Amino acid sequence: MKQHLHDMTPLVNPAFERGTGPIRTHQPRYVSLLPPCNKACPAGADIQAWLAHAQAGRYQQAWLKLVEDNPLPAVLGRVCYHPCQSECNRGELDKGVGIHAVERFLGDLASAKGWQVPVGADSGKRVLIVGSGPGGLAAAYHLRRLGHGVEIHEAAAVPGGMMHFGIPAYRLPRQDLMQEIRRIEAMGVTIVLNSEVQDVAGARLSGHFDAVFVAIGMQIGKRINIPARDTGRVLTAIGLLHSTEAGKPPKLGRRVAVYGAGNTAMDAARTAQRLGADETTIIFFSDRKHMEAQAFEAKEAISEGIKIKWLSSIREIGDGELKVEIMALDANGWPQPTGEFETLAEDSVVLALGQQADSGFLHKLTGVAFNPDGTVIVGPDMMTGAAGVFAGGDLIPGDRTVTSAVGQGKRAARHIDAWLGGRTYAEPVQRPMVHFNMLHLPLYAVAEPSAQKEMPVAGRIHDFDEIVDGLSEASALHEARRCLSCGNCFECDNCFAACPEDAIKKLGPGRGYHIDMNLCTGCAVCVEQCPCHAMEMIPEPGLDAPSITKKGAVAI
Repeated sequence: MKQHLHDMTPLVNPAFERGTGPIRTHQPRYVSLLPPCNKACPAGADIQAWLAHAQAGRYQQAWLKLVEDNPLPAVLGRVCYHPCQSECNRGELDKGVGIHAVERFLGDLASAKGWQVPVGADSGKRVLIVGSGPGGLAAAYHLRRLGHGVEIHEAAAVPGGMMHFGIPAYRLPRQDLMQEIRRIEAMGVTIVLNSEVQDVAGARLSGHFDAVFVAIGMQIGKRINIPARDTGRVLTAIGLLHSTEAGKPPKLGRRVAVYGAGNTAMDAARTAQRLGADETTIIFFSDRKHMEAQAFEAKEAISEGIKIKWLSSIREIGDGELKVEIMALDANGWPQPTGEFETLAEDSVVLALGQQADSGFLHKLTGVAFNPDGTVIVGPDMMTGAAGVFAGGDLIPGDRTVTSAVGQGKRAARHIDAWLGGRTYAEPVQRPMVHFNMLHLPLYAVAEPSAQKEMPVAGRIHDFDEIVDGLSEASALHEARRCLSCGNCFECDNCFAACPEDAIKKLGPGRGYHIDMNLCTGCAVCVEQCPCHAMEMIPEPGLDAPSITKKGAVAI
């Protein structure tokens, strides 16, 4: 925990700070800047806006604002790696706001209360979506809100894609996933299961679809050429997770080695432990600093008894044993073989070396081009070289996370909607970002974060029950209220109370303030007292300048 800062009073140098005089040289204006949490969100959520509703106890309004961008808050509140929290300005004071925990609270509350979202008027257009993972579901959701007919074709017997088959149930309970999928279906989205699309052009034609969005996940685990005497006990992490979810877990034996150090490797190792392995070891060719897994994922795995063997590379898989070469980092930090070997006793080996999409069927589609790594080439509008066929999620270069896929689905829906209407969708221009040093916090309340209760380690490694509880209403409310509302007015009345000329008038809850320029002297006291930098001083445009309101309208 960071040491709390107790004095954040800004320093003023009278020799250089211009005050008021006979002529006003600057005047205040209200601004709306981009909080760092919003900028960091892969789904493009307006986090500060929905937190503002949540901290006022307006939970349904908070959820409705949240699902304008993210249709799966109960899911992302559990599985997102929350980069928004790493960037939160509050982290400079004590600890970032637990955004994902409040998001999960809202998602679970919406499921419990049966909240629904509005759907736009029928456009008469139909869109085929291939794949019911996070990208496909998000695209379907946003297209349906825009009034388009949507049909998802899923090759598996259950929807959810890699959320269902790639994320263990102890992180994402299936009933919570399915509740959010059912809400999307209730909007009028049709999900056709056991329907593998191999001929996109044919499916588009026979189904009378106006556009197609392909969003299949990374279903194939990568393999490498390691000499093995018994290949039957070598499997991929994706294969292990998929078969376990399908109710047909493989027999791993007592000692399991997992090769790789990404998030999937951690999930595979923890799954092996729950399937009865006595000893599970993650083997990684580099050091901890270079592992791909999130730090908290590795920490949780270690807390459950998983061992990690750093700087080791599997060279041969024998009968019940592995030949491992010791690696060493060179001057550039790259692992190099040392010629030193050791033998480890293992009953099975799980390869967690990455995944790839089974995109071969797209080679049949005229105009579609591929990158050297097999991902699909798309334009700025996410459309492939085939007119009306769009692609996203794991099929195109980018982050391989659920949240990123949800953001890709939203962007694809915007571009598809524009293409169907003969328009071009313009990505919104980002507002300037507000940094911590722009905030004015001479006084602030120390507010320790709300903690999510975790199941004791001893009781959680024998089954797939969820290991982290959600927040209570009181804790979620407390956590939402830790938000500093960076760059956006939350009507704290500091400016109103500080103005020595009574130039600032309150317009009522939710309507902000009005600045009477006939009374304002340009002293900047209001700006200096605004804690969240929702006000700035701008050069005086003229002595007879009209007054300004928070909303940017002109009042005479």
